[in-house]
Amino acid sequence: MTGEGKREYVRIETDALVDFTGSEVLLFHKIENISLGGISMRTATPEELGTRVYVTINFPDLNETMEAEGEVVWATHEDPKDMGIKFTGLSTSDKEILRRYIAEKAKAAHKS
Repeated sequence: MTGEGKREYVRIETDALVDFTGSEVLLFHKIENISLGGISMRTATPEELGTRVYVTINFPDLNETMEAEGEVVWATHEDPKDMGIKFTGLSTSDKEILRRYIAEKAKAAHKS
């Protein structure tokens, strides 16, 4: 993906899983990376740009789950197929869960 230097939020690699509802429902997909702004995920059938989606993200390290509305902002239709989803609707409580998760992952990465 181009524009790495233009990101508003730092992205971290994660083992979190996402349930995704767009033109189809996908369950237990691995997120490649995550930030306060959105996620990148691999999928066999990427959505088209601009598609409104709903995600439920499971954070096993926190034993927490968050839900968000999003929009597909980029997609790769060649292997490895993946797409980027920008959060457009995130509640205050879900944003706090996400902040805690990112902070814990960042702390663990610095200890390694």
